[in-house]
Amino acid sequence: GGGTLPLLTFPDLEMLPYDRLSPHPDITSRRLEVMARLPAMRKGIILASVQTVMQRVPPQHYVDQHAFNLTTGEQLDREGLRLRLEQSGYHSVSQVMEHGEYAFRGSIIDLFPMGAVTPYRIDLFDNEVESLRLFDPESQRTTHQVEAIHLLPAREFPLSEAGIRHFRHAWRTTFEGDPQQSTLYRDISQGLAPAGIEYYLPLFFDHCATLFDYLPEGHLLICDEQIEQRADHFWEEIRERYQDQSFDTRRAVLPPEALFLKTDELFGQMKRSP
Repeated sequence: GGGTLPLLTFPDLEMLPYDRLSPHPDITSRRLEVMARLPAMRKGIILASVQTVMQRVPPQHYVDQHAFNLTTGEQLDREGLRLRLEQSGYHSVSQVMEHGEYAFRGSIIDLFPMGAVTPYRIDLFDNEVESLRLFDPESQRTTHQVEAIHLLPAREFPLSEAGIRHFRHAWRTTFEGDPQQSTLYRDISQGLAPAGIEYYLPLFFDHCATLFDYLPEGHLLICDEQIEQRADHFWEEIRERYQDQSFDTRRAVLPPEALFLKTDELFGQMKRSP
């Protein structure tokens, strides 16, 4: 048929390499939505800049492990859900306004999943999901009802006990000196997500992935002719920023190769695609 193709944009973090900032939750939400949908896509178009593709991403098993569905009529273990949300990086608020937030109020749970356009209100009867409705964060009023909601993790790295343990071990084997001297290390040890944590992604996993790992079989790669120039230019920028950061002895930073694909690696990956 002549139906329209789904068009996804894999957004950039919109930060300079080694920035001490974190991306807006809406950006993380769109990125995780693409990572969750991409492997199973049969048709569609995905747009991404070469700079974005050069940055390493979490492995697919992380996104799969922390994603789950909630359906009307199913039994819900409230404490189990609360723990799951905490471990997937969601945070508890009194009023849900942004992606990655949730609120438990008696028999009602409000939740704004990553990748969702609007937040959801879950009505419970005892422990059964009685209804799932969308709501407007401005007015806090519910709109229409849905049968199921799909949950993605709130972040691109796990702040679960296992995730934090992995991070602490990897930090101690990667960097010399007393880890307690680093505020970032101390924050993550306490389950906090400090700004700039994105540039420590590899410490949470045995191996990071690239966007290429998420592409379904039989994909076709279409590149702009200036891609090599742009990739080289970006790699230079990454190296310069890394060198600037390396002078700060109080701040341990990972080498560029750990966080980004070098240009020859990038083109090696690209050559495997038709």
